Parts: sequence; structure tokens; C-alpha cells
Amino acid sequence: MKILYAIQGTGNGHITRAIEIIPYLQQKGELDILVSGIQSDIALPFPVKYKFSGLSFIFGKKGGIDFWKTFLKLNSGKLLKDIKSLDVKEYDLIISDFEPVSVWAAIRAKKVCIGLSNQVATLHPLAPKPKKDDVMGRLVLQNYAPTPISYGFHFKKLDATMFTPIIRKEVRILTPTNEGHYTVYLPSYDDIQIINKLKKIPHIEWQVFSKHSKKAYKLFNVSITPIDSQLFLNSIASSAGVLTNAGFGTTSEALFLKKKLLVVPMKKQYEQHCNAAMLKEMGVIVLKKFNKKNIDAINAWVNVNVIVDVDYPDNAKEIVDLIVANHANNSEIKAKKVKKQSTL
Repeated sequence: MKILYAIQGTGNGHITRAIEIIPYLQQKGELDILVSGIQSDIALPFPVKYKFSGLSFIFGKKGGIDFWKTFLKLNSGKLLKDIKSLDVKEYDLIISDFEPVSVWAAIRAKKVCIGLSNQVATLHPLAPKPKKDDVMGRLVLQNYAPTPISYGFHFKKLDATMFTPIIRKEVRILTPTNEGHYTVYLPSYDDIQIINKLKKIPHIEWQVFSKHSKKAYKLFNVSITPIDSQLFLNSIASSAGVLTNAGFGTTSEALFLKKKLLVVPMKKQYEQHCNAAMLKEMGVIVLKKFNKKNIDAINAWVNVNVIVDVDYPDNAKEIVDLIVANHANNSEIKAKKVKKQSTL
């Protein structure tokens, strides 16, 4: 059996999940890997057959996506060319982790592509939604990489096709401690903005991991460190709590490690606001903005000990077994049927 596994390269969560899934897919047949996107800080330790620019969103420095830089990086002509050049007819099973080139190539070839991502779970009828609807954000999420059949991940299991997060082995083997510092990962904010706010809570050591700095330094009680996977894991494992955006990967790992969690969803990022809605329902503190007005709220969070209890079993093999059992060698589908089938 020939399998294509396509991975979104924007952000780190897709890559860390793929590292756990790939060995089980390799046991099922001949596996080819596709990666598109340019915003991941973690290398994939497996040979990649296809590399595409895809559709990457560039993190800004004011709490959201930098739409201007994203637009400048967008090459729609190349994207269409990549979709047309990707021949998926030879594959018996196509799986996409919110990766658009593989999805649209499969639609073009009248093949079934199985969605496997946390994004599809946020659209699930049982998943909490933000109070304020973002019509454009929701439409992007629905149409960015639409698949006729999907399996998803959320912070809680929703049904037989929606699973709890896949936690990478590097996190599972950690022994959590509390050395008193707080780990911060807010990639959509400039370092200086973060420092100017966190220095106002001077009795706390803040360990900030930055996408915007190439060197480590410290100002006041705030240390800035360029993204380094191992240093980041060590910091979280030994932290008193984690302050981060509402992306799926870091929040899931913080919950698994029984860390106090405070999240600030990125502006105009519908998926993160959906994540935040679920986290808030579970008891996690959520702030709308990371600004001066919320310094007191951050300080209050520091001074309470609210840990949300979760159970995240090692489920990667179970998920791969289920997908292969249900969908292997059944990958041809009429184009009309692809359009009519629901995402979930």
C-alpha cells in the first residue's frame, strides 16, 4: 500500500504530531511525506519527498497575523502549479494534516483525502465556539484544506472521530517540577512589548521564548531566548505555569504536564478563539488581549493555583490503525461526492 501523509508547516504543533504518527504509518505501507509552509521551528526527522511553500500565515508583532507579510509571501500562481504538479493517483491512502496542496490535488484527481488535524475538530458541532462569530475566519478554516472525511484532535474527546491531543514522547518522559519561573510563548508579540508588560510583575522570573530574536538576553526580570525545542521543553517542565497564545500544541503539552495555564488567543485567528472557548469551558484562564489593562489579571493568575486535570493517553497508534482499517485502498471518489460530503 502506498500512503501520502501531508503536513502543514506553519507552527510547530503539526510537526510534533507528525513525528509521533509517521512511524506507525511506515508500518502500514510505503510512506511518502509532504510538507508545506515556512513557519515551523522544529525539523522533521524523516525524509520528505515533497516540499512546497503552501499557504503560510506570517506571525506579526502586535498580537496577530501580519497580513501584509503574508500577502507578500503568497504566490497563488506557484500554489496552483504545485497542486497541478502533485500526482496523487498512485496513492492508496492520502492523509492531510491541514495541508492544502495535497487536499486540492486529491480533489482535482477525484481521490479521497482524509483530514487529520486539530483544525477540523474546532468546526465540530459539539466543540465550543467563541461568543463573537468571525465569519471570514470560519470560512477560511472551512475551505483552506477541505476534506470529505476527517478525524480531529481537541482538548477533550468529542466523539468516535475526535480524539484527545497526541503528546510527543519527549514530553511524556519529562518529570514535571516547579522551580518558580513562568514560561512564555507569545510568537505574535514583539519582545519589547512582552518585556514592558511582564516587568510590571517584578517578583516573577519570566522565561520568554521568541520567534523575533536571534540571540539570548535579559532585561529586568524577563529573559529572552530564541526558539530552541529542548530548552523550551526544559523550561515548561520546570515552570510554575505557562503563558501562551491559544495554539493547540503548547497548550496541550502544558495541560498534560499539569501546569497552570493562561492563554491569549491571536487576533483574527478563528481557530485559536475556538481553542480558547474550549479551554475556558475547562477552567483555563483566557485573556482577550495581552495589554497593560490586563497586568492585574496576569498578576492574579500568578497568585492562584488552578490546575486543569486532563487525561491524554498515548493514542497515535490507535488513530492510525482506525484510519487505515476504515479507508485504505478505498481512495477513489467522484468529484461531486467530494463536494457534497461534510467536513466532519
